[in-house]
This record gives sequence, structure tokens and C-alpha cells, in this order.
Amino acid sequence: MNAITIVIGSMCILALTYRFYGVFMANKVLRLNNHTATPAHELADGKDYVPTNRWVVFGHHFAAIAAAGPLVGPVLAAQFGYLPGLLWLLIGAVIGGAVHDMVVLYASMRHQGKSLSEVAKKEMGPVAGFCTGLAMLFIITITMAGLSMVVLNALTNNPWGTFTVLMTIPIAMAVGLYYRKTGHLKTASIIGFLLIILAVFTGPYIQHTALGHFLTLDTKTLAILLPVYAFFAAALPVWLLLTPRDYLSSFMKIGVFAALIIGVFMINPLVRMPALTQFTGGGGPVIGGPVWPFISITIACGAISGFHAFISSGTTPKMLDRWTDIKMVGFGAMLVECLVGVMALIAATALHPADYFAINSLPAVFQTLGMNVVDLPHLNNEIGLALQGRPGGAVTLAVGMTFIFTSIQWFSSLAPYFFQFVILFEAVFILTAVDAGTRVARYLIQDFFGDIYAPLKRPDWLPGSIFASALACFFWGYLLYSGDISSIWVLFGVSNQLMAAIGLTVGATFVLKIAVKKRYMLTCLIPLAYLYVTVNVAGFSILNATLSLIMLALGLVIMVTAIKKWLEMWRQPNIHTDEITLG
Repeated sequence: MNAITIVIGSMCILALTYRFYGVFMANKVLRLNNHTATPAHELADGKDYVPTNRWVVFGHHFAAIAAAGPLVGPVLAAQFGYLPGLLWLLIGAVIGGAVHDMVVLYASMRHQGKSLSEVAKKEMGPVAGFCTGLAMLFIITITMAGLSMVVLNALTNNPWGTFTVLMTIPIAMAVGLYYRKTGHLKTASIIGFLLIILAVFTGPYIQHTALGHFLTLDTKTLAILLPVYAFFAAALPVWLLLTPRDYLSSFMKIGVFAALIIGVFMINPLVRMPALTQFTGGGGPVIGGPVWPFISITIACGAISGFHAFISSGTTPKMLDRWTDIKMVGFGAMLVECLVGVMALIAATALHPADYFAINSLPAVFQTLGMNVVDLPHLNNEIGLALQGRPGGAVTLAVGMTFIFTSIQWFSSLAPYFFQFVILFEAVFILTAVDAGTRVARYLIQDFFGDIYAPLKRPDWLPGSIFASALACFFWGYLLYSGDISSIWVLFGVSNQLMAAIGLTVGATFVLKIAVKKRYMLTCLIPLAYLYVTVNVAGFSILNATLSLIMLALGLVIMVTAIKKWLEMWRQPNIHTDEITLG
């Protein structure tokens, strides 16, 4: 199988989906129009509710949702062969992920940009609202720890990467201030992008200096610094750090994968991994379980991801300038993320299978597979690093992308630069999601505990914002400091997809309420049925923590409550959307 075939086929499917299914969701199911003001205008406060250009919001939203999932998930799932991951990415994104993100975003905006737990409380009652809020707190904590763990492994003892990631903070703040003062988005974008590129190319020159020594940080130090940084990202106004940093990072993200697509078209690499491997039935060295349900657990972002519900009912609904922007931001960003996942899958499967398993397995485990590495010794010499025995997906993706780029004659001698650049690219990709996710955790804590102490519900109350931000960072920072990738990532996969099932449950309830035709509820109900069964099978098969049991129990309560609500609403006559009072 040639990579070009996969890329062209995937791009055509996603483009057609946006053109037809996206329009159907916008015009028929949700009936988007700009007759009323969005929450960003209605509640504008200059801090959280800020009307923002749709391209900037798209950049923020895409940067926030596209974290470790579309990068690491497809790489790990390549253990089963290229076909299961490719099918799940395309089917999951088209039928599930894009619908999930768009409906949750619209539902949140119809409830003044409030969190999914508040939407659930309004639409399904206090029990569902409480369980959704508690589940979201558990899940966002695990998600932030899981995402940050990948960054931790990428930046540990890596002064080049740490320096460049660090420099994106003052650059983003400068861009945010300049844009807010002048309104010149194009100039701000160009300056910010050039400064980030300058920081990337400055990195190698500082790594052997005193500054480089200062930035050579161990795992435990980074595990403390990351939550501290996230506290400021969550507490500061969105226009100052979060939005411009995500917007600028999106240039890097889309640019790198655009370059990868061009590289694939130039050299047309073979996909060396077979369509299906001997590990589809289980027992693999990367993922121990069978292809189902674990293909849908391992690949989350890129297909469908519960983390997106936090962003779609967190920062993004407070920023959209017009209602019709929902299609581009909610539906479109998910499809772009799917393409990112497809390209990550190609990068991993372009490696020889033996090289892939050597990188993603511990040396003792790899010895039992009876495989002999092919290109890996050469890659070790080219990159200047021992690559085998580095599980987790991030290194494999960096090696795969480096392998493709350096196959182009002009770049054949730049392997170490490409490798380090991709490691940096992965770190920035993930940190933008950590920024937004921590801010969403702040909103959740304020909503959840605001029922106990009313002032906490006020987003403009500074002590409440500081308290909630600090508490959110402490929760996931503790897991990050005390855990490891093996203990956190599996729990992250199950909890993330359970959150997607909860998002679809609330979404189905909302669509049933507002749609002209009740059968439009099937747009949420079909992916929900598959995902709910999948996540419960996976959750019980790997059940090894109290958190897993709590989350599955909360999901069951929400599902039972939703079914009772659906039966009640199904008997009622259809009500035109404009006749429904929301918020």
C-alpha cells in the first residue's frame, strides 16, 4: 500500500463530509442563524467572554483539542496494522467526533457558554447534572495528567525543546497585547510566527551554554513546573496568553503536517506495516488487549474524544462571534484533527515493522518477538540517540516523520534537526491542550463548588478564579508527580472515551428537544450506542483502580437518567427551536 493512496482517499472523504454532513448538521439539525447575539457579545467581560475572529477561534479550538491523541494514539494503534486505525479514524471522526463537538458547542452556547455539567443539569435534571460535573472533574484531572506525562517525557533533559516551548509564552503575550491594541491580526500573526521560528532555530545554540544547563530539567522538576505554568494560563485573561499562544501554535501544527503531506507526495513512501498483524486478537507488546475495544480506546482525539467536550463547553463557546461559526470551528476542526491522526499513522507504519516494535517495546519484550531490526541502527547513528526501548508513541512518531523528511535528497543530512523539531512540535501540540484544559477545569470547579459557596460561580470574582485554578493544577499535578505513563495512560484512554459518551448523551437530549424532527436525535444516538458499549467493555477488562469504578458508575447513572428523559420527551409534541427558552 502506498501512502499517497491513503492520504488522497482520506482528504476526499473528509472534504465531502464537511460539505454535506456538516451542512446538514448546521442547517437541518441545529438550524444555525445569526439572529441573536452569541454569549461572547451578550456577556462580554474582556476576560473570558470575548468576541473573537473566527479564524483565531478556529486556531485556539484546534490547538486545544488536538493534543496527544492524534499524535500518539494512531502510533500505538499501528500495532494492529494500518487498517483498523485508519478505519476508526475516518468513521469515528465523521459519524462521531465532528457531531459530538458541534452539538456540545451549540448546546453550551445556548446555555450562555456554561459547562457541560450545567447543560446536563438544565436539560436532564439535578442528578444527571451532579454526576456529569463529578465525572468531568475526575476525567479532566486524569486527562491533564496523561497529556502532561507525554510532555514530561519529551522535555526531560532536553534544553533545546524546553527553551523553545518557554519562548512561546512571552511571544504569545506580546502578540495578544499587540492585537488587542491595534486589531491588526495579519501583522500580529506574521510577527508571532517569525519569532517562534527564530526561537526554534536558536534552540541548538543555547543547549551547551549556561542557559542550556539551567534548562536541562529532570522529570520531577518538570512535574512541578508544568502545573505552576498551567495555573497562570488558567488564571490570566484568555486574550493575553491562552488564545494567542494556541493561535500561533496552530500555525506550527498545521504547517508541520502540511509539510508531511507534501513529503508524502514527493517520495510516496510504502506503508510497510501490514493491514492486520498477528496481534489483532491480543497479546501485543504495545497494547495487551485485542483490536476491539482497544482500537477505539487507544485512538481518541482524531476520531472522537471526550476531552473535546471540555473545550466545546469551556473556552470556545465564550469566544465565538457568530452562531454560524459553529460549523467551521466545531465540525471543521475535528476533521482537520482526523487528518492529523491519519498522517501520524502513516509516519508510524512507514517504518519497518521490526523497527517500529523495537522502539515501542522494552528490549526484553522485543527479544521474544523473533524480529530483526532493519533501518534502526542507521537511524540511531543519523539522529545521534539510542532509539530502541522508548515506548509511548512520541519517539516513534518523531522517528517516522524524520525518516520521511530525510528521504528527500535536500534534507538527507538534517536528521537530528528534524527529530528534535518534531519532539518540540509534539510538546507544543500537547501543552496548548493543557492550557485550555486547565482553564476548563477552573470553570468546572467554580460551577461545581459554586452550589456550596455562591460567589465561586461568578467568573469575574478574582479570589474564586485563583482558588479554582490552583485547585485544578494541584489535582492533576499530584497525579503527574506521583504517577508514570503506564499507570496514567490506560486510565486516560477509558476516562476520555467515557466523557465522549457523556457528551453524546447530553447532546442527544438537547437535539431531541430542539430539532424539528425527533429522528435527528440519531445523529448522536448511533455513535453513542457504539461508544458506550466499547468503553464499558474496555473499562471492565482493565479495571485496576477505584477511579475507573467511580467513572463507570457515574456513566451508568447518567445513561439511565437520560433514557428516562428521552422517553418522556419522545411523547411530547415537537416544539420549534425559537419557542424554547434556554440558558
